[in-house]
Amino acid sequence: MAKNPSSRLSHIDRSGRARMVDVSGKPATSRRAVAEALVRVSRRTVEMISTGGLPKGNAIETARLAGIMAAKRTHELIPLCHQLPITHVSIEAECLDDAVRFVAEVRCSGPTGVEMEALTAAAVAGLALYDMIKAVEREAVIEGVRLLAKEGGKSGPYRARVRHSGGGS
Repeated sequence: MAKNPSSRLSHIDRSGRARMVDVSGKPATSRRAVAEALVRVSRRTVEMISTGGLPKGNAIETARLAGIMAAKRTHELIPLCHQLPITHVSIEAECLDDAVRFVAEVRCSGPTGVEMEALTAAAVAGLALYDMIKAVEREAVIEGVRLLAKEGGKSGPYRARVRHSGGGS
């Protein structure tokens, strides 16, 4: 345990113990976060995904549903996250030449942001896709899970720098 934890770490108390931040005094404001995850696969697997030719069925819709469900349960997965009144979750999927890109958007009106919910949604969509394709490709790689944008709160808006991930159609 840290003897002199930084006072700038909001999830660490003065004794160095993990703590949940008290947001009870913060006003509810409109919050939005967007995150992405990339699942690298072979061109053959992308073709099977995009044409509905997988043995397990519609992988994109299964992944989308898994991501939505995960966003709503993020507080059960990440120990210090608050349970938030999520008002919107969307997951978009884009088939590239050698990957599937998931983009998750989460919105709420609350005292704290939804970045973790968006990241969780994108990551779990990637995991669900892996589950759907593992019978045809076990070498899929989930990578590039990152926050793309956030709005709301006192820290203001955030936009990630553009990163060229290759692939693309």
